[in-house]
Amino acid sequence: MARARTGWLGSRMTPVRSSVGDIDWARLVERLLYLFPPVIGVGVVGLLQEADPGVPGLQRGLVLFGSFGYTLLTLGVAVAVVLDARKVRRRPQASGNWKPSPWLNGLLSLAWAPAAGVVYLLRRHRRFGTPPGWSGWWLVVATSLVTTLVGTAAAAIAVVFALPGLFVTAVAIAGSIAFGVFPIAIHQDAAYVCTHGNGWRPNPAFYLGAAFVSLFTPPLQALLAGYYLLRRHRSTGTP
Repeated sequence: MARARTGWLGSRMTPVRSSVGDIDWARLVERLLYLFPPVIGVGVVGLLQEADPGVPGLQRGLVLFGSFGYTLLTLGVAVAVVLDARKVRRRPQASGNWKPSPWLNGLLSLAWAPAAGVVYLLRRHRRFGTPPGWSGWWLVVATSLVTTLVGTAAAAIAVVFALPGLFVTAVAIAGSIAFGVFPIAIHQDAAYVCTHGNGWRPNPAFYLGAAFVSLFTPPLQALLAGYYLLRRHRSTGTP
């Protein structure tokens, strides 16, 4: 038995058929990419020696967790991209002229999985779209924006008045929210807006990649979140 799924191609719907129980490898690529920021963040904390010195081996454990986690995620993305590309090539009527090379995309994913995975999803979205989810992901984007702004201000105050405890707390809270949920929220919400918005069709993978880049430049993260929320408001009327 087969079911039909639909995706956005500009403002046009393109049907894609799959069998019951068929694994959606593209969605698996998304979920694996979501895990890169927190895994990288844990590794960075270990490298910066921010671990509690009272816990023996914690710093080394964080570094190892980040390293092994990144390696496992890279392998997972590479395998999922190869299998999804093979599936796409078997559906020429749905993919149009796009015939992704499974092995080339797999090798690129092994070289730099976050970038290769984002580019693959970006190109895939143009043919098949991205299934929308919860309509309230913009609330998480807004929360991340507020947290970044408040955390940056608190960190600046801590530097001026030499308050190391406040600085560490502000950076930790803002960084945890940004690395943990911001890329997921903006990607998921862009998929919703692309499907239900009025005129604006954001490519979710583009915003996922932009969110990855912005995590290492807090001012850019705030600008990206603010810009996205403004465009969303103009398209949907909310927030």
